[in-house]
Amino acid sequence: MHPTSPAKPLRAYGDREGDGMVQLSFVLQLPPSARAREAAKRFAEAHGIEEPIVATMEAAAEGFAFFVVYGHSKHAVDAASIDVPEVRTEALSREDIEHRIKTRLGRKIVVVGACTGSDAHTVGIDAILNYKGYAGDKGLESYKGFEAYNLGAQVENDQLAARARALKADAILVSQVITQRNCHKENGRALVELLEREGWRKDVIVLFGGPRVDHKLGLELGFDAGFGPGTKPSDVASYLVEQLCSRPASVP
Repeated sequence: MHPTSPAKPLRAYGDREGDGMVQLSFVLQLPPSARAREAAKRFAEAHGIEEPIVATMEAAAEGFAFFVVYGHSKHAVDAASIDVPEVRTEALSREDIEHRIKTRLGRKIVVVGACTGSDAHTVGIDAILNYKGYAGDKGLESYKGFEAYNLGAQVENDQLAARARALKADAILVSQVITQRNCHKENGRALVELLEREGWRKDVIVLFGGPRVDHKLGLELGFDAGFGPGTKPSDVASYLVEQLCSRPASVP
């Protein structure tokens, strides 16, 4: 059987298979002391950790201590019963991406991206769109077959939509780093609803990205796909090329 589809419920793996050993880290409002160590053990036990060992107790600030507790967890998970939507795209090389755009589309792919709402953190959208890219993987503006527009931070949904429509964008990329009170969900859903009201949602690929984003959330909010932490520009490029080249109008 494939290792990602185990037949039995899984327990955490510490020193040996199925021993259920886990680590729990937290801060308590107590200075480091014997009393604080015992409080940390009891706190861990309240969370189902058996035979807890306080591996780390360090001062975090005046009157606070940081703990790492090691112990047994009796819980298990049935991985075979989990069905999670994933972005299933062939990982293409830069050469393959450029070749498919040139031979199958015959034009550049226009992409417009931004951090929307009050989000001022551009690290995500910059990593995907800007030439420098991320982890040695250059951004979309480095490709000959892409025309990338990075609108930056704190862009309102109507501004993003208007700019994308004026440029006749093939794709809109939304990055959300700020997630307090689920504002990333509200901003994302509002953009999709705006495009639907304007009547051109079906004409553009809309992608959602951020540290608390996955494909499941993207689909729930009405996006075509969601990309989470660790996504590289080539992942997004491969997805867009596959989606656009699969459209009947894109085939010569």
